[in-house]
Amino acid sequence: MNADLKRITVDPEICHGKPTVRRLRYPVSMILELLAGGMSSEQILADYPDLEREDISACLAFAARLANVHRIEPLAA
Repeated sequence: MNADLKRITVDPEICHGKPTVRRLRYPVSMILELLAGGMSSEQILADYPDLEREDISACLAFAARLANVHRIEPLAA
């Protein structure tokens, strides 16, 4: 297991059980959307001072793990 993945937490009491970074109210999906939208890690860290560089790496590792599932349903258009 990637050590960074320990930074990703799931708690039904935080963000409705969505995966978040270190039990903070930063959903992994939000960080990934910011990266996909063109923000750099440095920009994200500047905008969200509670986050650490390792948190962004953890989000990417989490996404890579999810992308490696055996069966993926087509996305709706």
